[in-house]
Amino acid sequence: MLTAPDFKQKQILFAFLSRNEKVIFKNDNIIVQDAEGTIKHQSSCYRLFILFVVGHMSVTTGLLQRAEKFGFNIVFMTHGLHVYGSWVNKANGNVLLRAKQYNYTSLGIAQHLVKNKIENQLCLLKRIREKCPNLKMAIQSVKKVSAILPDASLNLKEILGIEGMAAKTYFQNIFSEYKWTTRRPRVKHDITNCLLDIGYTLLFNFIEGLVTIYGFDIYQGIYHRQFYNRKSLICDLVEPFRPLIDWRIRNAHSLGQVKEKDFDERKGQYFLSSKKALPYVNFLLETLVEEKDDIFKYIQAYYRAFMKNKPAKDFPCFMLKE
Repeated sequence: MLTAPDFKQKQILFAFLSRNEKVIFKNDNIIVQDAEGTIKHQSSCYRLFILFVVGHMSVTTGLLQRAEKFGFNIVFMTHGLHVYGSWVNKANGNVLLRAKQYNYTSLGIAQHLVKNKIENQLCLLKRIREKCPNLKMAIQSVKKVSAILPDASLNLKEILGIEGMAAKTYFQNIFSEYKWTTRRPRVKHDITNCLLDIGYTLLFNFIEGLVTIYGFDIYQGIYHRQFYNRKSLICDLVEPFRPLIDWRIRNAHSLGQVKEKDFDERKGQYFLSSKKALPYVNFLLETLVEEKDDIFKYIQAYYRAFMKNKPAKDFPCFMLKE
């Protein structure tokens, strides 16, 4: 099983492929070539953890054999950064783990995850230097909501309500300077929501790659309920990390890195496509790379806690710094 020192050496590779550009393998190296055969990137497959491919490429048995041999995952995306397929290396046969998953009916870990997320949201609100009266009220409001958890008497609907209350206050204030209206996943009705969808997609696939190392049934969630073809466990485990993406996008706005001319607007939806997406993907990936070792340790600790039937309070927390 992958250890923390091994994972520290791993890298995330994002390949934007234009016409006639391709990904090839040679002597256990992955190579990205342009249309003239010039090498744009070359690195060892031993160091690769996940490969995001944007654009068209041929999937060969050689590619899949190397992914299996070196244990890396591949995520295929359109030029509009929509995921349309993936190849995930996963541990099979961890029957004991899966039995524990199927028998777990408590909401204790769900509350733990939600509280962790709300605490990180609260942390980001406190980071904002200029605290207007509305922001001060928002901080107090989110703090009160967070204090409700954990509470063993709460049912799932009530936990969802608590998460929703915190999220509404949080988003209204974290992006209040950037024409924010509301968070609507996958609707992309404004630029910030478009970027959030992209960032969360990268985070989701990265977390999935880590979770599958241990052999979890990723469709068996403990907060997100079972729904056909939904990777509910991944939806659960991304929750504490979402504020990482939020803060990076807020920073991008304040640094002038978000330019309206880069986005296409069609029927009320905003899209980033082709090469215009590259700088945005780069700064979002940088955030994941900076935190990748801590995210790995979190998932590893989660697995160990789950296998040992630890109480929810002893599960890991991913805490941002104020």
